[in-house]
Amino acid sequence: MYIVAALYHFTRFADPATLRGPLLDLCRARAISGTLLLAGEGINGTIAGDRAGVDAVLAHIRALPGCADLDWKESTAVDAPFHRMKVRLKREIVTMGQPDIDPVSRVGHYVEPADWNDLISAPDVAVIDTRNDYEVAIGTFDGAIDPQTKSFGEFPAWWEANKHRFHNKRIAMFCTGGIRCEKSTNYLMGQGVEDVYHLKGGILKYLEEVPQDASKWDGECFVFDGRVSVGHGLAEGPHILCHGCRRPLLPEDRHHPAFEQGVSCHHCVDETTTQDKARFRERQKQIALAKGRGVRHIGGL
Repeated sequence: MYIVAALYHFTRFADPATLRGPLLDLCRARAISGTLLLAGEGINGTIAGDRAGVDAVLAHIRALPGCADLDWKESTAVDAPFHRMKVRLKREIVTMGQPDIDPVSRVGHYVEPADWNDLISAPDVAVIDTRNDYEVAIGTFDGAIDPQTKSFGEFPAWWEANKHRFHNKRIAMFCTGGIRCEKSTNYLMGQGVEDVYHLKGGILKYLEEVPQDASKWDGECFVFDGRVSVGHGLAEGPHILCHGCRRPLLPEDRHHPAFEQGVSCHHCVDETTTQDKARFRERQKQIALAKGRGVRHIGGL
């Protein structure tokens, strides 16, 4: 059983590059896999490993400047959700492309999972899903608005084009773990919207704490690891991943004529070139050969 810890924390790192090496060395020494992003605005990512290894890495992160009150969400996985460890330097730990965004200074009102249902049921509240379109497609809250954005960086333009729809409304936003809402609520407040709320701990915390028979969540929650999706109680969902486009699929989608393992699915078969598909087939061939030798191929996830 693997412990999976999803985390983010906004703080000021004067020189994130100096933090990368020691963090990566520790993860490798403790057999931790996953991805961590470092930027001047903080840290974000998901890691997996055994209990002692995950605890060691979390302790290391909490000792970084401004990270003493780091929060994270834990779940479990039967199989390794990642095949390697990456610690990357980025301009932003979640890309919005708005240089004036500063979640450290202020964010919207946090709403605990236990109080979320009452908020989003109020007639004067507009509920906005800040995730990407392929995430929303497999699950969202009842009545939530889908901006149909392909990336989080498209959210400001969507808001500018649609803000007239929300006159005299309170705005409630949510995302997978909370990080995108830290930025989106700060952005809306900068646009003059003061009555802004977001789900504390994100969908993952809600699915962990709110019983299914009391839930307003419909479907599964996409996660950025080998599990692909989780449901209530953070149980692994039924979805698989198309390795051609990285979109989630249901098992029955394997029977669609456009599906080719590691190459394409009905979502992306017309989006990639013949050359792309040839490259994907070669990658899939190498994955199969590696599996036959009893080793992992880094392209296997």
